[in-house]
Amino acid sequence: MVAQSKLADVELSIEGMTCTSCASRIERRLSKLDGVSATVNYATEKAHVVIPKGITTEQIIAEIERTGYKASIPVPAVDLQESTELSRLKLRLIVGAVLTLPVLVIAMIPALQFDYWQWVSLVLTLPVVIWSGWPFHRATLINLRHRAVTMDTLITVGTGAALLWSVYALVFGSAGEIGMRHGFEFTLSPTSGGGNVYFEVAAAVTVFVLAGRYFEKRSKRTAGAALKALLNLGAKDVAILRDGIEHLVPIDALNVGDVFLVRPGEKVATDGVIVKGRSAIDQSMLTGESLPIEVAEGHHVTGATLNAGGSLEVRATKVGADTKLAQMAKLVEDAQTGKAQVQRLADRISSYFVPAVIVLALVTLGVWLLLGSSLELAMTAAVAVLIIACPCALGLATPTALLVGTGRGASMGILIKGPEVLESTRKVDTIVLDKTGTVTSGELRVSGTVALQGETESQVLSMAGALESKSEHPVAKAIVSSAKALGGILEVQDFQSTSGLGVSGTVSGTKVIVGRASYLEQAGIRISESIVTQMRDLESKGNTVVVVGWAGAARGLISVSDTIRPTSASAIAKLNALGLEAILLTGDNEATARSVAETVGIKTVIAEVLPEHKVQTIEQLQSQGRVVAMVGDGVNDAAALARADLGLAMGSGTDVAIESSDLTLVRADLFAAADAIRLSRRTLSTIKGNLFWAFAYNVAALPLAALGLLNPMIAGLAMAFSSVFVVSNSLRLRRFR
Repeated sequence: MVAQSKLADVELSIEGMTCTSCASRIERRLSKLDGVSATVNYATEKAHVVIPKGITTEQIIAEIERTGYKASIPVPAVDLQESTELSRLKLRLIVGAVLTLPVLVIAMIPALQFDYWQWVSLVLTLPVVIWSGWPFHRATLINLRHRAVTMDTLITVGTGAALLWSVYALVFGSAGEIGMRHGFEFTLSPTSGGGNVYFEVAAAVTVFVLAGRYFEKRSKRTAGAALKALLNLGAKDVAILRDGIEHLVPIDALNVGDVFLVRPGEKVATDGVIVKGRSAIDQSMLTGESLPIEVAEGHHVTGATLNAGGSLEVRATKVGADTKLAQMAKLVEDAQTGKAQVQRLADRISSYFVPAVIVLALVTLGVWLLLGSSLELAMTAAVAVLIIACPCALGLATPTALLVGTGRGASMGILIKGPEVLESTRKVDTIVLDKTGTVTSGELRVSGTVALQGETESQVLSMAGALESKSEHPVAKAIVSSAKALGGILEVQDFQSTSGLGVSGTVSGTKVIVGRASYLEQAGIRISESIVTQMRDLESKGNTVVVVGWAGAARGLISVSDTIRPTSASAIAKLNALGLEAILLTGDNEATARSVAETVGIKTVIAEVLPEHKVQTIEQLQSQGRVVAMVGDGVNDAAALARADLGLAMGSGTDVAIESSDLTLVRADLFAAADAIRLSRRTLSTIKGNLFWAFAYNVAALPLAALGLLNPMIAGLAMAFSSVFVVSNSLRLRRFR
């Protein structure tokens, strides 16, 4: 067969998926088309489709819709659409809860049962089961078309059986008579269900499971926010220079070859090359490098980085989708699409449980009829099997544990995004740590002052601080901050700044120079070999060193560094105690990374790594069979956080890193990473326990139902008790320390 040439990669938004089996079903359907390959992500509700020549996007959308789902090309208003969908689900939940409450209370408290209460319950229950529960019934119909069963099938069967049998009991049985009351005797003997109604069962199951679906949907709403946050980092407007005249235009109007102006403190509008000016560019958000880099004519700059020094004129070399920022957005998107999604436990169990229950109900009906029982008695037993098999506690199993666990986590500075996150925490054996802003504070501070020529450290810092107070350079700000701690800042005259080299001026009548050693030597100040040796020693420990001189001699050295967080060393020890191997992964230089790693107790260091190589490093570790957690805070970490089995973002970091992660550490404290993993594992364990007991109570009652020994009181108590147990078990997470 002749290979077809690829026409395009198409991104589509998918609506209507209720579980990962839906995503798999769409993939299989599209893969049957000649030359089409598709990847569908249930978590982000997106499909990435490679379309060959001869097939249009409209055909792909039509094929998805024939499968039973809605597909569309994403538009900028997608966030609004997602919010509208969530609002509709919330409305169904609120209406259902308001109507269910009186039904439940009246059914469970005989003293409140008035004449015709059962008919009022019918009126209140119908909109709950039919309208509020419509998302489940719709999913059931779609699944039936494909001969599949999920938890939606179980919900539809259980609530439908309870509602239909109750209507039968009202119309054809004795349950519709005036003065009917629920029989709450505890006798275990076969009884006809013609005098009982199960409206509270149908309504409560619908509301409980709908609540679970709502909380799950809410946690997924921001799945695409990483890309939006990443792209929002770029400049919105740009000052283009044409014939020497400045024109402020939207960023979309910038073309390759245009020369634009970047003032101090502004973001670089797009990728380009400097044609005029010198400055320091802070690109930590992209590379992880803690110190700004010095740039001049001929140097390349990247869009969205920050100009921390003088004014620049830049010629645009890349715009739009070709920029480094856009390429990083694509990295995050690919990493999210490629992440394996965890099959929901409830769906896995129900794929076996639902058919078994339906078969058991049919067998129960047949056996009772063969034994010579009346049709009503046989139907009562069969319907009881379907009703008791629909566990209302299942609707609470995941969301209650998740809500309590996330609530406890929030009070500890830990945000868990959703139930899919928790599976990977159980098997994590390697934790990769970014350096800047994660192990370190991400803020430059004076780490030491060396006095020379008989001067004092305070004098050296005071003179340097006075000069640097006139500069906007990040290193200068660190020196000024330390100088202020000694007292007031001295006055400066004749201030001059040479971008990338240093500053000079007159302080208290003395000509002072602060900057690189070469800058001082140009001014006639000799730098001795002993001073050079001291500088190299400080720089080998990851410091940036400036020389301070006046009166013809070097008077001191000031070292500036990104300080290590006070809790980092103990946090690493705690992670090791959890059986995790810590690896330092950073875009910073080797010497700085090694120094930091030795201080905090990390043995493995991977330094000078570009953002795309961070992703490759994560993938390489995973190919070795490791389950990898990643902790980071910058834009450069976003794709790696999304690719890792478990992504943990420092809350002090960028929105992109936070949105790309699975867990967010609100406290700027690496110690929270160990607590996050422990809490996640505990929450997952609680969810599994809840799911087990949600089914166990009902499974245990199935034989009683099949034997016709259940009455409304026992059924109601079994369901209530399983729900109370699940909630109580979840509340134990509040005691997590």
